[in-house]
Amino acid sequence: MKSWRRHAEQHRTDRIGWLRAAVLGANDGIVSTASLVIGVAVAGASQANILVTGVAGLVAGAMSMAAGEYVSVHSPADTERADLARESAELESDPSAELRELTAIYVSRGLEPGLAKQVAEQLTVADALGSHARDELGISESLAARPLQAALASAASFAVGALLPLAVTMLAPAQTLVAWVSGSSLAFLALLGAVAASVGGANVLTGSWRVTLWGALAMTVTAAVGALFGSAA
Repeated sequence: MKSWRRHAEQHRTDRIGWLRAAVLGANDGIVSTASLVIGVAVAGASQANILVTGVAGLVAGAMSMAAGEYVSVHSPADTERADLARESAELESDPSAELRELTAIYVSRGLEPGLAKQVAEQLTVADALGSHARDELGISESLAARPLQAALASAASFAVGALLPLAVTMLAPAQTLVAWVSGSSLAFLALLGAVAASVGGANVLTGSWRVTLWGALAMTVTAAVGALFGSAA
């Protein structure tokens, strides 16, 4: 008897949840901390005060990212659970109707009615709720919402991203602090965009320049505001 075994594959969609949260967190950490440091420096603050401001921004930002990701991802997770509970109840109350519904889905995807019914029957026996979750509701294991994973990934990556411009702030000479933080942060952003695009299977140059462009814009605007307030003080 022939043995059917699924060959090992790795798909990039399995990375969507943690990759999005990690890239968003690291990008936010670099951009917000570098912008904060640059804005305060341009306003005329001392290097010690700049560093304290940056550390406070790191802690506040990491906690904000964790809370924001947890809340935002929890909403679709709650919706998924509600849909699965409803589907489970419908399978209990009217399994024949659910079988017809699953059959109709496979017919709409190109299977002959007889084969579609056979597939629906076999999948229902194997895992009725899982089949409806995947083919009717579009809920799959790899794309399922994971609030805690997203929160932890965002907070950790934000902290790592924020540490980069903070390290430059500690080491750079006071008179060239803005130039060092700006240049190094843009380099960090370019590298982050390239790595994220590579992991996600996208174009590396496109991923790199679009992250760098928005980071440069954020730093420029913050520097302008800092200069405005510094001159007014």
